[in-house]
Amino acid sequence: MKASRPVLITGCSSGIGYAAARGLNERGFRVFASARRPADVARLKEEGFETLRLDMDDSRSIRGAVDEMLERSEGRIYGLFNNAAWGQAGAVEDLRREVLRAQFETNLFGLLELTNRLIPVMRAQGEGRIVQNSSLLGLITLPFRGAYCASKFALEGLSDTLRLELKGSGVYVSLIEPGPVESRFRANALQKFRENIDIGDSVFRERYRGNLKRLAREGPAAPFTLPADAVVRKLLQALEAHRPRARYYVTFPTYALSTLKWLLPVWMMDRILLRISGAENR
Repeated sequence: MKASRPVLITGCSSGIGYAAARGLNERGFRVFASARRPADVARLKEEGFETLRLDMDDSRSIRGAVDEMLERSEGRIYGLFNNAAWGQAGAVEDLRREVLRAQFETNLFGLLELTNRLIPVMRAQGEGRIVQNSSLLGLITLPFRGAYCASKFALEGLSDTLRLELKGSGVYVSLIEPGPVESRFRANALQKFRENIDIGDSVFRERYRGNLKRLAREGPAAPFTLPADAVVRKLLQALEAHRPRARYYVTFPTYALSTLKWLLPVWMMDRILLRISGAENR
């Protein structure tokens, strides 16, 4: 029964994580909804979710959350949805070492630590599903998103390797590849952009004006934007399929641009990506 299948979801305060917690709960899974801020954990608990406080940048928090969840679930974990992430905007040459490290701490290092703590439990059970919320920007790149792209490209490589290493264990690894999806992603990215990029001294300061407008813009982030529930539908497939796919694409841009990347020469693909970047940052 699904109710006996505990699933841990990271980053449930809003957007995709929140929609996933609702969707899986309605489907009958036992959802452990986690968030970093105590206020978000309290709100989720008031809404009836089983909650955990989980800061992906803090090893002690990861250990504590895993121990608490396993104690509550009698040592079982069926699924892990690694959703918690944020995006650092800014040109590659404007990224300081500590800024890039902070991007990887959440988007990759914390995710890896959490996953590795749960894999032995899944191996012992002979079953489990690890679903990574990656991105179209783990398949293609766009200007001024170098830190985020690097973290997602690394996640792609790590997950592909892990899938091969877990072959025959009953534990499956899937990547979800969303394009533009409704969330608080831009608002959070705007805050980090202002905190971590020295706009005034950058050779890209004029271009950054467009970046700031895009991140502050209300409404859909881009054409073909879908609600977060579109990701949840693919998450359910990854959790419920007898043999889940390695990748699940979400939104038209993911299908289109990932296909064009393999069909077109590099110079032509670069031209398309630069045109997309120029249009969205006007």
